Amino acid sequence: MISHKLVSFIVLLFPVSELVIGVSKRASKKDSSVQDHGSLRVLLVVIAMSIVAGFGFKNMHSTHLPMPSDFTDAFSVILIIFGLALRWVSILTLGRFFTVNVAIHHDQYVVESGPYRFIRHPSYSGLLIAFLGLGIYLANWLSVLVIIIPITWATLNRINKEEDALLAGLGPAYKAYYDKTKRLIPWLY
Repeated sequence: MISHKLVSFIVLLFPVSELVIGVSKRASKKDSSVQDHGSLRVLLVVIAMSIVAGFGFKNMHSTHLPMPSDFTDAFSVILIIFGLALRWVSILTLGRFFTVNVAIHHDQYVVESGPYRFIRHPSYSGLLIAFLGLGIYLANWLSVLVIIIPITWATLNRINKEEDALLAGLGPAYKAYYDKTKRLIPWLY
């Protein structure tokens, strides 16, 4: 049995982790070409609205997940930890090329090591896995849906912006990488 305090701490670790990323990983215009087109703002607004809606449905008993709370707590912790670990490994693998705003560094190249061997956007895969964990933590089907569906849409919108920038900025090298890897799920999508 997992302690509710531990589960709450791990759930709280998620937004703290994202704040650290948001503050520390912003590209400057002097050493990169920023091409965000408002996608970060859209993603942040959608995330905020989805989380508020998810917590709003938390106590709606008619759509409560039909699982014991020990199971939902443990499963949510596993998903959040795995998602955050994948996200941070991806960020560390990209190093200075990872930014919260869509930007191409002047000396950027295609990174194909670590989780980038398998998918093009593992940090977003980790983010979506962690949000799935948050939805399950709330133990309500509507919470899961209002968190996952809009955030997945906003993430895919952002990925499209990033891929356009990477294809334009890195040319044939990124196109070759693009053609041989999937976006978010190895061998599937």
